[in-house]
Amino acid sequence: MKKIFLFLLLIPLFYKGFAQEIKRFNPDTIKTITLDSTVNIKAEKLNVETFIRKVMYDTSFYQSFRDMKRYTFIAENRIYSYDKKNKVDGKIYRKIRHNNNGPYKMEYLVKQDTGKIYKKNGKYQLYTVEMFDYIFMNAYSTDFVPNAPKADGKGGTNESYKDKLKTLIFNPGRPVKVPFIGSKTEIFSANMRQYYDYGFTSGTYLDSIPVYRFKVSVKPDLSSWTKDGIMIKELVTIFDKRNFNILGRYVDMKYSNMLFDFDVQMNIEMGYFGEDKLPTKITYQGNWDYPFKKEERASFLIVHKDYKLEKSK
Repeated sequence: MKKIFLFLLLIPLFYKGFAQEIKRFNPDTIKTITLDSTVNIKAEKLNVETFIRKVMYDTSFYQSFRDMKRYTFIAENRIYSYDKKNKVDGKIYRKIRHNNNGPYKMEYLVKQDTGKIYKKNGKYQLYTVEMFDYIFMNAYSTDFVPNAPKADGKGGTNESYKDKLKTLIFNPGRPVKVPFIGSKTEIFSANMRQYYDYGFTSGTYLDSIPVYRFKVSVKPDLSSWTKDGIMIKELVTIFDKRNFNILGRYVDMKYSNMLFDFDVQMNIEMGYFGEDKLPTKITYQGNWDYPFKKEERASFLIVHKDYKLEKSK
């Protein structure tokens, strides 16, 4: 049961407080795009199915994270935790140099902690922060680190959960067997399509890159009861027109039942560095809660910069 709750915690880590939008980092790729006033969709010979197939079966988005192993870069990580009144009660700031010139090395350039961050035993107060540390800061051996060991070495439950999480963020819409959620992740299935609007728009990303914005959103005329039963509220994916590379993804998820509640937004943005497409910004904000545990409220801002390709890689 502990494993199940831990997995449910991780879902919001990758994918809005409960009754209101939490204005923390505005994690929305849309804000970096200038949309065109008109789009001649027929001239492009594209349709919604083209985008759905790409979202579900693309491998390049995840590969962009793996490609970081070939670069030395600087990561700036800001983490905030909040009390029930949405006032900051804990802060973490890290500036880290990830050196991939030869054997991987991680150097803390700045390391600052304030507020309620750690328990008496030295572990993080919030599981959300612990998982952030595990996945994005490489404090432990993760699969973003070169030559890292694979999960728990048993090929068992931990590895299975990691695979499901990868699917949720890197190939949303594909079936994932998640306890208590079932088929709610399959937003492109024949059954789920009746609840969503699908559409795409033309625009410009970062002032120079021609893109398509493919947006999946819950239909506005659904009953409140039906909307409450839909987990993924909005999914936005940004495609480079020139090669159909995925340059950004925004996910808005919310769900509640007798066992747990979560209400989360997350955004990932990419940039080009030479021939590679690499992560430049990751933002997360949200709340989650389940019985017998303290409600967790947190937001993250992760910025990667100064990428340098190492010849040995």
